[in-house]
Amino acid sequence: MEREKFEGLVERAIESLPLEFQRELENVDIVVEEWPTAVQLRQAKIRSPGQLLGLYQGVPRTRRGRGYGLVLPDKISIFQKPIEAQCRFGYEIEAKIGEVVRHEIAHHFGIDEETLRKIEGERHKRK
Repeated sequence: MEREKFEGLVERAIESLPLEFQRELENVDIVVEEWPTAVQLRQAKIRSPGQLLGLYQGVPRTRRGRGYGLVLPDKISIFQKPIEAQCRFGYEIEAKIGEVVRHEIAHHFGIDEETLRKIEGERHKRK
């Protein structure tokens, strides 16, 4: 998939979020990268670059104290090639992007990986 189209799908996923969540993303950069770097893989404790679909780098909102301010934006990276490798069709890519964007934004709001996996597992059971 062309990078511009992929980026458009990421933008659409963000725009589909409820406004109250979108408003809380003011100081968050959401970027598309082809592959995770070695540093990003180490940070996520993942060995294979094909397994890391997205990464939140920042201070979750739940861990910010009164003195939090004047900091660089948090960063959410969405990795295009690993997502494409896990999907066969365009509609699957779009769905996976939405899932990854929501997952990484949940980290921004302070939801840890274990809790997210439970939530996602329950959501998949209902389908």
